[in-house]
Amino acid sequence: MNPQQLMDDEKKYLAQTYARPPFVLTRGEGVYVFDSEGRKYLDCAAGIAVNALGYNDAGLVAAIQHAAQGLLHTSNLFYTEPQVALARALVEKSFADRVFFTNSGTEAIEGALKFARKYHVERGEPQRKNFVAFRGSFHGRTMGALALTDSEKYQAPFRPLMPGVTFANFNDLDSVRAAITDETAAVIIEPVQGEGGVYPARDDFLRDLRALCDERGALLIFDEIQCGLGRTGKLWAHEWSGVTPDVMALAKPLAGGLPIGAILMTERVASAMHVGEHGTTFGGGPFITSVGLYVFNRISDPQFLAHVNEVGNYLLERLTEINSAHIKEVRGRGLMIGVEMDVEAAKIRERGYAHGLLLIQARDKVVRFVPPLVFQKTHVDELVDKFTRVLAEVE
Repeated sequence: MNPQQLMDDEKKYLAQTYARPPFVLTRGEGVYVFDSEGRKYLDCAAGIAVNALGYNDAGLVAAIQHAAQGLLHTSNLFYTEPQVALARALVEKSFADRVFFTNSGTEAIEGALKFARKYHVERGEPQRKNFVAFRGSFHGRTMGALALTDSEKYQAPFRPLMPGVTFANFNDLDSVRAAITDETAAVIIEPVQGEGGVYPARDDFLRDLRALCDERGALLIFDEIQCGLGRTGKLWAHEWSGVTPDVMALAKPLAGGLPIGAILMTERVASAMHVGEHGTTFGGGPFITSVGLYVFNRISDPQFLAHVNEVGNYLLERLTEINSAHIKEVRGRGLMIGVEMDVEAAKIRERGYAHGLLLIQARDKVVRFVPPLVFQKTHVDELVDKFTRVLAEVE
């Protein structure tokens, strides 16, 4: 493979919606990836919080090989065992009574919006079709999900979007109280905002938000696409607050890098949906859900979650110890940490490549650390050493 030719062909044949660095990744091992020139990078991004088990994990590879020997696709016109098995596992280890599978996080959000509206139609309140989201939110890029995403840059070229969305201030109950009306179908929130800068919702705020939604008759939707499935050191990010939603959207790590999303919901929400009112051709296919069950069983193991908690606390501690005038704040939970800078995070990300670091950002000035959940303390030490040197070189 000629890397330069490949990069030239990418610019020629692909829609230019991504700004990629000038190297070609070819393989991975553990928490490292390698490019075509043999350079090694410590992965602190995990494919944007997706590759929970890292790269070339023996168990995951075996699960994929086993799944490939069965059915790859049947559509949702027929029963398949892997789909039911994964749904059962998700229900048994969550607040939910029912699951609907999708292919991605943004599809899970779109489905959650439909389910919320239909819930109120069934209850005789069809005027409840609007939504309350939060400043700093990110819920996806399709038209409904984009309407809930607080970003002028993302929204402006694609208006008009879905109407009826009001943005409240994150961690501000009075702001939410003012935003909810008798036309509000649901309030949607990330228990830890990801793209918005890695801001955890306060536990007391989520508890008060749950009570407020119950009082006002609005559903509560949690978007745990990035912060769920072990990322914060508990299986579900909302467990820290002790409250549960009516609906929850999942995706990123659920099948270890293969595309899948899921909508989890209570029975009262699920019972509002009837045959033919929502669907997907590929969602919840037997191959994907077979792999997803393996990944979910690994992630949901209490020892695995204890490891994420321990290493996450160590990462937070080590990042806080870095003596750099560029660091304004370190925040987050588990292996989802944001470091707010006084310089553009893109500069740090790009400089990181030279030191063998794969970094990503959140908004303009936050470096986001969402490494594979199999990160060890030795990897944290390597990360902090390299990150410190990067900061020393950034003016």
